[in-house]
Amino acid sequence: MSDLKTYNAKSGTFIPVWTLEIQTIADDTDRILDAIMAVYPLSYGRYQRNASISAMGRETAQPEPNSTTTTHKTGYIAGQTETYPMVELKITLPRDPKTLELVMDAIHHVHHYEEPVIFLRSDHVSRAAYNPDNSNPNRWWNNGRGLPNQIVD
Repeated sequence: MSDLKTYNAKSGTFIPVWTLEIQTIADDTDRILDAIMAVYPLSYGRYQRNASISAMGRETAQPEPNSTTTTHKTGYIAGQTETYPMVELKITLPRDPKTLELVMDAIHHVHHYEEPVIFLRSDHVSRAAYNPDNSNPNRWWNNGRGLPNQIVD
């Protein structure tokens, strides 16, 4: 986006990234993130292992003859509609082909599908004008509420 060259907010800036959106089962998100972390730290500012995981949704498909489903699922008839639970795992990477290659190989190795559904998007992501001592009353360390409760699996 050429118009971002003139973007000059006091709050920070935007940098170009690639976003990967990976469809998977909820139980596999940590395994996929761990595999990615072995080759790339998933940095976002001064934090690592940054990702977002959507609420549970559904994916649907009709496997064709000679697909993995027709080969490995007993009694399956090609062309039948299958619907399974899934989540979308989103991560951002620098726009660097070598990093993308390492991450994609790591994902493909641990994903439960032989052909994972993965979208690659060109995006821009915000980077704050970082100040850990910020006195803004809306920040979690100043607002009296603190961080939300962690989700513990």
